[in-house]
Amino acid sequence: MKSGARGHGGTGGGARKRRAPKRVRAERARIALTVNGEPRDVVFDGYKTLLEVLREDLGLTGTKHGCELGECGACAVLMDGAPVLSCLVLGVVCDGADVTTIEGVADGPALHPLQAAFADQGAAQCGYCTPGIILTARHLLHHNPRPSRDEIAQALSGNLCRCTGYLQIFEAVETAAKELAGTEGTEGTAGRRAAS
Repeated sequence: MKSGARGHGGTGGGARKRRAPKRVRAERARIALTVNGEPRDVVFDGYKTLLEVLREDLGLTGTKHGCELGECGACAVLMDGAPVLSCLVLGVVCDGADVTTIEGVADGPALHPLQAAFADQGAAQCGYCTPGIILTARHLLHHNPRPSRDEIAQALSGNLCRCTGYLQIFEAVETAAKELAGTEGTEGTAGRRAAS
């Protein structure tokens, strides 16, 4: 190869200069949705996922970035009552949706029985996966108030936890199920925890 010829590592004068990529302006989107029971109107870059809209545009950082491939469940939220992986849902399709994040689970200062059970059972080690697991478990208990251990395991199979080995998580869901079934209209663990 002659000196100055184009090729890898050549420093000769014949090498072409690369052009800087053109900046593409992102289309802005505007949607109206309900988040944790409150109507919200949000403007954001149209390429963003629901996860990014929640965290970056609405400041709700309880929903976690995990794999961003829909494999870990850390970003799970409830959309129109059903669990969704917010890293896979484009924000623009959420117009009119009702979204619940971990910030909307507690009832004022009183923890939801799932939150109290997770704390009491040691089901949250590092806590990174906990918001997605609690929301998925909330959906389960809403539709199946007395799930078996196998039903709990199946419902949470899309939520990965690297710390607990799942036993404490399953036990916490069982405890919350008992609490919810036995304390409707009375003060349970969650109410006592808020009073402390």
